[in-house]
Amino acid sequence: MSEDPAAAILVEGACKTYKRVVGSSTREAVRDVTLSVAPGTIHGLLGPNGAGKTTTLKMLLGLVRPTGGVFRILGEDSTRPAGRRSVGFMPEQPYFPQHLTASSALGLYARLSGVPTPQISDRIASSLERVGLAGRERTTLSTFSRGMLQRLGIAQALINDPSVVILDEPASGLDPMGQRDIRNLMLALRDAGATVLLSSHQLSEVEAVCDEVTILNGGKVAAEGDLDALLSIEGRTSVSARNLGESLPPSIADHVGVVAVSGGVWVFSVDDDRVRAVIDAVDDAGGRVVAVSPMRDSLEDYFAKLVADVAGEVAE
Repeated sequence: MSEDPAAAILVEGACKTYKRVVGSSTREAVRDVTLSVAPGTIHGLLGPNGAGKTTTLKMLLGLVRPTGGVFRILGEDSTRPAGRRSVGFMPEQPYFPQHLTASSALGLYARLSGVPTPQISDRIASSLERVGLAGRERTTLSTFSRGMLQRLGIAQALINDPSVVILDEPASGLDPMGQRDIRNLMLALRDAGATVLLSSHQLSEVEAVCDEVTILNGGKVAAEGDLDALLSIEGRTSVSARNLGESLPPSIADHVGVVAVSGGVWVFSVDDDRVRAVIDAVDDAGGRVVAVSPMRDSLEDYFAKLVADVAGEVAE
């Protein structure tokens, strides 16, 4: 793939090879990974443990020296400091000096990020408010829970008002309410024009917010693209209907599969060429169609099958 000048984030042909501690053999942690993130979108980077996600992010941010590849953020070489001026990054396990207060820690990161001194106080207050830590400015970090430290990690990623935000497992350690807050924050960042690259094991989080995904497995790209397109089940449509009683009439049951019922709403899958006939049958049976949409896998099911398929290919 040739470089995309419109991409907010571009990784092309990324490779990372490590020498083993014992012997002269090597280990390929990342093998020819390419991904492109459009401006103003949320892009998910997925994969099982050891897939190469964090290594790819660290190469992109100049934290790990790549064996090969091109890394650009907003058109600049992101392996160099000048290419990371508009970036906010939260690592998988953020660490802060425990003797500092939340305000003093964010003040330190604000100065390191080049925030003008007159703006630092306002940036600290707004960043803490965005992650649900308003009023904790003077609290010593040694008293913070893991979830609060995770929120502070996101706050430091936002302290320089970045155009590109890279988050590695941002919902780790958060309760369901905290996870919801982080999803809403990512959506708000996108709505404000920022670009978000999200690495996460929480597939429900990814499915809720991401426009596109790249799935790594064994250090290489296993799948990529628009999330709806990846999860769509070709040739099948999902139909939801109510007022059909406790059992489906034969005129409907004979044409559908994957049937489920909840709260009086029947949901079933239909071959695309039978949708019109099934809708007519629902109407004839006195039912009411609630929704008709392309049938799709859950991201969890798609991910599990993809990883299993790749593992099977390697075993062969």
